[in-house]
Amino acid sequence: MNLLDRYIFRSVLLTCLGAVALFAFVLMLGNAIRDLLGYLLRGQLSLQTTGELILLLIPFVVSYALPMGILTGVLLVLGRISADSEVTAMRANGISLLRIARPVILLGVLGCAATLYVNFRSMPWARVEYDRRLTEYVRADPARFIVPKTFIRDFPGYVIYVGDKQGTVLRDFWLWQLDREGRALHMVHAESGRIDYDKEKNSFIVTLTRASIEKRNRESPGDLREPPSIPTVEKTEPPYELPLDPILGVPTLRQKLQWMTWTELHVELGRHELAPAEPGDAQKQKDRDVMQVRLVIQDKLTTAVAVISFALIGVPLGVRVSRRETTAGLGIATGLALAYYFLTVMVGWLSRHPEYRPDLLYWVPNLVFLALAVRLFRRLERR
Repeated sequence: MNLLDRYIFRSVLLTCLGAVALFAFVLMLGNAIRDLLGYLLRGQLSLQTTGELILLLIPFVVSYALPMGILTGVLLVLGRISADSEVTAMRANGISLLRIARPVILLGVLGCAATLYVNFRSMPWARVEYDRRLTEYVRADPARFIVPKTFIRDFPGYVIYVGDKQGTVLRDFWLWQLDREGRALHMVHAESGRIDYDKEKNSFIVTLTRASIEKRNRESPGDLREPPSIPTVEKTEPPYELPLDPILGVPTLRQKLQWMTWTELHVELGRHELAPAEPGDAQKQKDRDVMQVRLVIQDKLTTAVAVISFALIGVPLGVRVSRRETTAGLGIATGLALAYYFLTVMVGWLSRHPEYRPDLLYWVPNLVFLALAVRLFRRLERR
């Protein structure tokens, strides 16, 4: 690698690393807000635990940030050196555009290898570890869902308010049971109560004392022409059961296909393919299951190859645009990445139709970008 190659390679590498870090941060921030912010605000996760979980998101977001970061870095660097007439000087000395692109292609190959490792190794491990730790941390003290002086709407079909909580003892407890339209059908107010966690059922068991219970007509809960009866009981029997499965998710030993490693995916593929043939709808479902695994494998492979495709198309586009502004490069990179992922999503819509071979169609976006890159290279070489 001569001086020119090192100059271009170093410039593109540093810019790509910055762009990857930027996109990774944005994606990681979105995932953290969606998954962790609620737990953090309720006090269910400490700042240290939240930081550890955010670090586990890095391999997950890097698999998406690498292709966009490579494209952005190539566009910015090639646009800058083209605007400074450095590309013109190189070509005036007999250096072809393809020769200029050699260090960029090398960087794309290295990025492709890194993405393959992330997609099939580090990202599955990190994502499984992330889900496992988050579930463990939240289940370790589920009573933290009950936050005093707050209207709690986490439990589907219920609204809960607690004036004070000391450990498992509740004071000034209110509960509203709602219908599908959000109207109150059942209202309870208790001076005190106790909340226990049933690990086997994954539910809260709430026992109330000195409770006033109001029940309304299910057909017309808003009709108050007839005053409802409000009996007072010393202790609620049976106690109220609030399931946590809708909040924490149902514990399962089955791992998502997206979070499987290369070996695990091929084991899963073999399991479906070796399943005995079934007539009718059962065979169609088997074909769909096989296709789902193949689609995940092809998705991970094509995402890695997209790094090379984006690097190649970034060279002629950067030279043609010839802009030093960062915003121009970011805008073009974002538009191209959105177009690529939109084509990928369109192919994903065929996942329930294995007869159309959507696993092979996953390669169409890469082929389109590679063909466009070749066309742009040729047009620039003729100029």
